Amino acid sequence: MAHSSLRPLLLLLEHAQEQRDQALAQRQRADVQLMQGRQQQAQLDDYRRDCDARWQGEFRQGVAVTVLQGYHEFVGRLQTAMQMHEQQVARLEQDSGSAAAALMAAELKLASVRKLLERRQMALQQQAERAEQKQMDEMAARAGQYLGRGADSLHSD
Repeated sequence: MAHSSLRPLLLLLEHAQEQRDQALAQRQRADVQLMQGRQQQAQLDDYRRDCDARWQGEFRQGVAVTVLQGYHEFVGRLQTAMQMHEQQVARLEQDSGSAAAALMAAELKLASVRKLLERRQMALQQQAERAEQKQMDEMAARAGQYLGRGADSLHSD
């Protein structure tokens, strides 16, 4: 059973562990979202390259002006979408960095609480050992007094 003075620290430890677990879960979610965002960005890049390669062949053969205008409009919209996605990935990178910092802070707090609890437990243990030693010393002193009186009564006979 935990010493009653440790209860607040044990509650603090439990709370710090919960905060760390939440920060870890948030970090993992942020990392997954970032990975997905980067994968989507890579897919958009691949799609853009495929379109460019496909249309280069079409342009060599000659195309109507309206088709060329349609292509340029499409490429413009695709480029806008890619830029928006780049901004989204940048936000996801910031979120991941923030989640990492929050996790580090939660880990540090948890380690601090654990160290504080460990020190308090050691102090209580030392206090108990000193009390036990004092009790043993007192018992030895009483035993010595008792034995000393017994020897005095033998000499008086």
